[in-house]
Amino acid sequence: MKFIHISDLHLGKRVKNFSMIEEQEDILEQILGIVLEEKPDAVLIAGDVYDKPIPSGEAMELFDDFLVKLCRSNTKVFVISGNHDSPERIAFASRLLEYNGIYLSPVYRGEVTPIVLTDAFGPVHIYLMPFVKPVHVKRYFPEEEINDYTDAMRVAIAQMQVDPAQRNILVAHQFVTGAKTCDSEVTVGGLDNVNGACFEAFDYVALGHIHTPQPVHSDRIRYCGTPLKYSFSEVGQEKSVTVAELGAKGELKVSTRPLSPKRDFIRETGLFEDIMEKHKFKPVEDYAEVVLLDEMDVPEAFRRLLSVFPNLMQLSYDNKRTREKKEFTDAPGERELTELELIEQLYVLQNNQPLSDMQRAYLEKLIDEVTEE
Repeated sequence: MKFIHISDLHLGKRVKNFSMIEEQEDILEQILGIVLEEKPDAVLIAGDVYDKPIPSGEAMELFDDFLVKLCRSNTKVFVISGNHDSPERIAFASRLLEYNGIYLSPVYRGEVTPIVLTDAFGPVHIYLMPFVKPVHVKRYFPEEEINDYTDAMRVAIAQMQVDPAQRNILVAHQFVTGAKTCDSEVTVGGLDNVNGACFEAFDYVALGHIHTPQPVHSDRIRYCGTPLKYSFSEVGQEKSVTVAELGAKGELKVSTRPLSPKRDFIRETGLFEDIMEKHKFKPVEDYAEVVLLDEMDVPEAFRRLLSVFPNLMQLSYDNKRTREKKEFTDAPGERELTELELIEQLYVLQNNQPLSDMQRAYLEKLIDEVTEE
C-alpha cells in the first residue's frame, strides 16, 4: 500500500510581511502532479494545514480546491490538525466528507479509532492523532500520571489498543526527541519533546511539526518537512514529499519526490558594490537575505538593493563591528534559558519556593498559547 506523506502547508502564511499564497498555490499543483504520477492509495497530511487557528478566506479556498482535486483523482485523504490549526475547524463536516474518502481527525476526546484500508497483504489500520498537549490527555485520563508530552503520548496510544501483529500507521503532529529544527518552527525549549519509543507499535509514523525532512529515532518514524521554505535557516534545503510503501508486515520502503518552489529562499553575501554589479543585468526574483561584508554602513542600502532583489526580505552586516558585538553578547558555555525557566527563576526569587506541578502545567499551556498567537 502506497502513501504520499505531506505536512505543514501553513496555508495563508506571511514571511517578513510577504504573502506566500502564490507560492503555496503553485506547490500544491506540483504535489497534485506527483499524486497523479505515483497513484498512491492515500495522501497523509500531518497537521498545520493552516498558519493560524482562524485562517484567511483565500487560505481556506486554496485547501478546498486541493481536496476537491484529490477527490477527483480517486485518492483517499487523511488529515489531522496541528498546533497552528483549530481542531474544531479542521474537523468540520468530517462525517460528510468521509463519503468522498476524506478523513479528518476529530477533536481529541480520549479515543482515536482507526480507519481500515485493505490491500493484497490484508488490512492497514490508520490512526489519526491530532496535536495534543498533556492537559488534553489528562482531562480524559485523570488517574494516569501525565507530567510531560511523552507521558501524554504514551497514555493516548495505550488507550488505542494497537495490535502490533497488524500493519499500523500513525499520523501525528509532535516534536520527537532528536529531530533537527529550524527557525520557522515553534517549540518550547524542549518541554514539548516526545520520546520516539512511544511509537513502537506502528509500521510507519507520518509526522508533522518539524520543517526539515528527516527520519528520527528509526526509519519508520519520519518528518516529511514543509513543501516550501519559510525561513532563511532553510536555505540550501531540498523540499520534497515523502512516498511510503508498505508491503507485508515489517516491509517498508521510503523515498522522496523533489519539489521546486516558484520563488526560492536565497542568501547573498559580499560587498555591496560587488553584489550590485553581479546582478545589474538580471534582477533576482527569489526571496533574498543579503549579508554585506562592508566595514562601513552603506547609505540607503536596502532601498538600493531592491533594484536587483525586488523580493528582498532581510539585510544584515557581517564585519568587524558586528562580530565583536556578537562575541560580547554571546556567553560561551551558557545555555539560553527557556521561557518557563525564566519565569520559574523569577517566581523562586519572589516567593522563596518553586512552582507547583499545577502552576508549571498552567504556565506551559499559557506559553504555548502566547507563542502560537
